[in-house]
Amino acid sequence: MSLADRVLKGDVRAAARLISLIVDESPEAIKEMESLYPHTGKAYILGVTGAPGVGKSTLTDNLIGAFRRQNMTVGVIAIDPTSALTGGAILGDRVRMQQHSADPAVFIRSLATRGWVGGLAKAAIGAAHVMDAMGKDIIIVETVGSGQVEIDIVKAADTTLLVLAPGAGDEIQTMKAGILESADIIAVNKADKEGADRLKADLALMLSMKARPGGEWLPPIVPTEAVNDKGTDELVVSISKHREYLKNSGGMPLRRRERAKLELLESVESLIKDMVHEIDGGAYLEKLIDEIQKGKTNPHNAALDIIERLTGEPGELKNKQQI
Repeated sequence: MSLADRVLKGDVRAAARLISLIVDESPEAIKEMESLYPHTGKAYILGVTGAPGVGKSTLTDNLIGAFRRQNMTVGVIAIDPTSALTGGAILGDRVRMQQHSADPAVFIRSLATRGWVGGLAKAAIGAAHVMDAMGKDIIIVETVGSGQVEIDIVKAADTTLLVLAPGAGDEIQTMKAGILESADIIAVNKADKEGADRLKADLALMLSMKARPGGEWLPPIVPTEAVNDKGTDELVVSISKHREYLKNSGGMPLRRRERAKLELLESVESLIKDMVHEIDGGAYLEKLIDEIQKGKTNPHNAALDIIERLTGEPGELKNKQQI
């Protein structure tokens, strides 16, 4: 029986193995995912984002418990920073969620960023497809918490939950990053701390400044205390309301189209990089790097040279650039 067939039967070991193959960009993974892809699209994806130290992991842990009390099966993709020593994920998020590891209805997987920008691991969407195909009702994607480069989570999730906290030192930067305008729900965590009321008031003011057509979703601001598991039920209610809003407004297909676009462009980028490294066994790439270093060319023109080499149509792209 193939890995894909086993995943469709809910086999956790097969799912873990396939995700590892996706992370390693194995050709075997591509073949298996071809079989799985028609069985995806049923799970709901919740993105949890925010700056480091605001309590995302503890809040995610609470949400797992809340969804399980509703008899929902849960998948969790915890995006961790890449270890400089091993190249793997540091696994801090998964340690915090250890209490759910024995629950067969919960599947938690940490992924290393491996230098991928946007707060998402390159393999995150592929891992979500695997969890979707194995029958998870909701998949939580918790990002690495890299501040202003978190915007990709909006394209990958059906609902985006932004977690802020008073005194975290990154509130204003997060607001400027664009993620505030893209968030569907905002949790003000550590709501019992000094400054929480002020943060909520500032958020409400900023949200009110954006013109919204009648009926457009207004992100609710939900106070939470993750360490005390307070506010979790209110968050779940807000998530449910946003899901219903997307269903009734026709926004769900648009969100999922953005996710497909993101995944497609990631795949194109990966394939092109592989092709570039394979030209003349890597010698062509090294030659261009040497020329850039010596000032004989620049990265833009070198990139055009690479594309011309790959397409076999010399000059065409340069002519278009000059028009």
